[in-house]
Amino acid sequence: MPILQDILYKVSIKSLVGNTNVAVDNIQIDSRLIKPGGCFVAIKGVLQDGNQFIDKAIENGATSVVCVELPAVLVEGITYVITTDAAVAAGIMAHAFYGEPSLHLKLVGVTGTNGKTTIATLLHKLFMALDSKSGLISTVNNQIGEEIIPATHTTPDVISLNALLKTMVDAGCKFAFMEVSSHAVHQQRIAGLQFTGAVFSNLTHDHLDYHKTFDAYLKVKKSFFDKISSEAFAISNMDDKNGTVMLQNTAADKFYYSLRSIADFKGRIIDNSLSGLQMLINEQDVHFRLIGEFNAYNLLAVYATAICLGEDKQEVLTVLSNLTGAEGRFDYMISPKENIIGIIDYAHTPDALLNILSTVKKLQKGGEQIITVVGCGGDRDKTKRKLMGNAAATFSHKVIFTSDNPRSEDPNSIIKEMAEGLDILLQKKVLSIVDRREAIKTAVMLARPEDIILVAGKGHEKYQEIKGVKFPFDDNNILKEFFNELDK
Repeated sequence: MPILQDILYKVSIKSLVGNTNVAVDNIQIDSRLIKPGGCFVAIKGVLQDGNQFIDKAIENGATSVVCVELPAVLVEGITYVITTDAAVAAGIMAHAFYGEPSLHLKLVGVTGTNGKTTIATLLHKLFMALDSKSGLISTVNNQIGEEIIPATHTTPDVISLNALLKTMVDAGCKFAFMEVSSHAVHQQRIAGLQFTGAVFSNLTHDHLDYHKTFDAYLKVKKSFFDKISSEAFAISNMDDKNGTVMLQNTAADKFYYSLRSIADFKGRIIDNSLSGLQMLINEQDVHFRLIGEFNAYNLLAVYATAICLGEDKQEVLTVLSNLTGAEGRFDYMISPKENIIGIIDYAHTPDALLNILSTVKKLQKGGEQIITVVGCGGDRDKTKRKLMGNAAATFSHKVIFTSDNPRSEDPNSIIKEMAEGLDILLQKKVLSIVDRREAIKTAVMLARPEDIILVAGKGHEKYQEIKGVKFPFDDNNILKEFFNELDK
């Protein structure tokens, strides 16, 4: 059982009350989860202040408390540690408590607005196929080797994250690939971890409900690279206008990938169709099962990461050529009778939607219609709604605005905001159907043979969140259901 003074190593301590030579049975940032002999770290979060729950943590058995200022009333026998930043302290302490798991495997973090899930998932699949047991921490799910553990957040809380990494180490994982969200960086959920590598995909409009400005969003992403060590590697997208900015101040070895510029890992698309991508990667001709320019970038990022991790170039490309991406990322089906193409994708930012629609447009052979079903999430960045509505209407023949996860908001109001600013011609393309199931059904009814239906925004999700309740909902299954009815 760890001793408090040992897990406080590297924590910035301002003052101390009590004895640090005590055993710590558990460490928590949620007072409800504290067990006897536990250490409670009081973090001031977005919605709640952990300092208000110190007494509750002690009632539940905490014998030590880490906070930024001493409580007005001290409880005898309790050790109080005053630190400059409780969130950073929680990360450092959790890492130490769980035996510093990031030092016992090679941890690679993937960040950016779009592509994180696909890059991390492909890396996990690649290394498993190369007989290197690995872990995955992603939006879709977490995996320890082949074992799947449902994910609740893109990046778990700091305690759960370190516990998960320890489980990966105990299970014999040599690598771990994780999505690193901007929220996780800002909230210090990755504090204390030692990354072997860091990967940047791109930076576009998202999460301004949280970060308020694009510049603040950029700085948070960049801080991830600023903090990794000189022994690590950092890989960035040269074609993104912020790609070089991300690595400006990193101490890590820098590498770049690109489709359009000179780079360490250079790609060129030869052919892009439903049968996959034909590419030149560093002059090596390879066919991949994935589709679209956005996936060409994802594949380059994965290839670059694998080479930086010391894998054989030819073996990596051979395995990569047979891999499929993450669930809900450009999943497609074709109705047998009418040959209507249906595509399910998680695209929930303006840039991601534009990327998908650009790829869909390239699948057209003649006069096929593109019919898009899309909504925007409630209680999230409102500034992107008009942009998403405009992108869908501009690059589709017909559009159905519908609900996504409205959460506490009125879906009608969200749809109205999506339609703001559309000119008369674009308005004529748009239908508004709040019920998402009816919206998908209508898209199928409107489709002619060989048309293309894009259902965007939810991808892998198996629910729809309305007024605090998650109702079962799966875009893939529902589209498949209506395709089957069409073909009867």
